[in-house]
Amino acid sequence: MLDLLVVATHPDDAEISVGGTIVKAIAEGLQVGVLDLTSGEPTPHGTDELRKKETAAATKILGVHWRDNLGLPNRKLEDTLEARRALTNVFRTQRPRMILAPWPEDAHPDHVRASQLCDDARFWSKLSRTDLEGDPYWPPQMLYYFSVHLRIHPKPSVVIDISDFIDQKMAAIECFESQVKIGRDPSFPTPLDDVRDRARYWGWSIHSAYGEPLLSREEIRISSVKGLF
Repeated sequence: MLDLLVVATHPDDAEISVGGTIVKAIAEGLQVGVLDLTSGEPTPHGTDELRKKETAAATKILGVHWRDNLGLPNRKLEDTLEARRALTNVFRTQRPRMILAPWPEDAHPDHVRASQLCDDARFWSKLSRTDLEGDPYWPPQMLYYFSVHLRIHPKPSVVIDISDFIDQKMAAIECFESQVKIGRDPSFPTPLDDVRDRARYWGWSIHSAYGEPLLSREEIRISSVKGLF
């Protein structure tokens, strides 16, 4: 059973969007997993083999307890019944207490479809009298992370302080050289500069060094008053 499951449309999405949250959760003793929906290929400078190596290296830096890839079609991702079944089976077998999914407002069609797929699979996960794997299970909480393609100014529900983990987050992202380094203009600002500066902005918003924003469609329970400080 996982405490936290990050569903990422492509390898590197989890690292870029919530890499600091992942590392922080593990440091706090939580069981964390990442599920990539697609291989992320083709891309201008990547290959299937290279992306697998990059993902393995990033996974080692993050220290996640479980990671898998559903192998759904990149660039053609759809919320089909077959894709929904595959994701539902992961929810029912891994039984995460919280899911982090892509926020649906984005320029990348795959991210939009992935968000809907997570919503639908979460609902299917609780169904009985089916041939789905595992027992019925309703993941109790789903939060959404923000993608990097659409230049919007979201209003998050919560910002996670990742100040102590920014270097580990950036190191994990740097593993994906085919996406953030090869063929990229090395002059400022680079893609890595953009990621770090966005984390700095969200840190500033909560009077801290670095942060990652999350959004919820439902109310968020705070079990301890200390959690408000």
